[in-house]
Amino acid sequence: MNKQKRAIAIHDISCIGRCSLTVALPILSAAGIDTGVLPTSILSTHTGGFEGFTFRDLTEDLVPITDHWKTLNLKFDALYSGFLGSFEQIDLVAKIFDDFKTPDTLIMVDPVMADNGVLYKIYSPEMARGMAKLCSKADVIVPNLTEAAFILDEPYKGESLTREEVESILRKLSNLGPNQVVLTGISFSEGRLGAAAYDKNTGKMYYYDCERIEGYFHGTGDVFGSALLGGMLNGMALERATKLAVDYTHKCISLTVEADLEKRYGVCFERALPYYLEQLGLK
Repeated sequence: MNKQKRAIAIHDISCIGRCSLTVALPILSAAGIDTGVLPTSILSTHTGGFEGFTFRDLTEDLVPITDHWKTLNLKFDALYSGFLGSFEQIDLVAKIFDDFKTPDTLIMVDPVMADNGVLYKIYSPEMARGMAKLCSKADVIVPNLTEAAFILDEPYKGESLTREEVESILRKLSNLGPNQVVLTGISFSEGRLGAAAYDKNTGKMYYYDCERIEGYFHGTGDVFGSALLGGMLNGMALERATKLAVDYTHKCISLTVEADLEKRYGVCFERALPYYLEQLGLK
């Protein structure tokens, strides 16, 4: 058996609502990755579609946890950050990247902070600017169009962009530091939705979309990012991993609609895992 790869997912825990760690951990584990977690905060529910949720900031816990890891001489094949609970965590996570990165470590940043032109409730413009600095340390970043606008400090133009506009955004994001950028929420024609990817090493752009399923589905960005990373850690090139992530996310949404589940609780990613494993060649 080949050596099992190990990853750390640096995300919040939403106790109810399928997103963040409750999505990343099972998807990456199913992909055969030994996945540890570094929780950035704990929420009673995620912040979309719920009122009165509780929020506990775990900023003070990050350093003691990772200091203990250093005594164990741990090595990681991937460091994967998502929703961060405070402005201070941006610098702390950047230092964690520096402390644990090796020539063989893949760093992925999903700058989870905004959607539909609006920052999430606990985020501020200052945090958005800080997130741009964190993205500069990544090998791969996975923003949506809103997050890309905040990272680049540009106006959000909505979803209807030309291919030339999308390629310009991808190049600008890559110029921040990451060699590979995957931009989600891309639609060039009515009834289609997908992602665009850029590999600075080869100069190639990739596009992949599928049938749009109407509605807003919480947690799909986390599903997409986790599926993308799982594919890459299983040896997939960027183009193939992006296609897999689009297809798997679409499958999760489709099953959610078929089961008539309440959308604010996230998508039915669990029942789509057999499909994901089949595409990875693990089933």
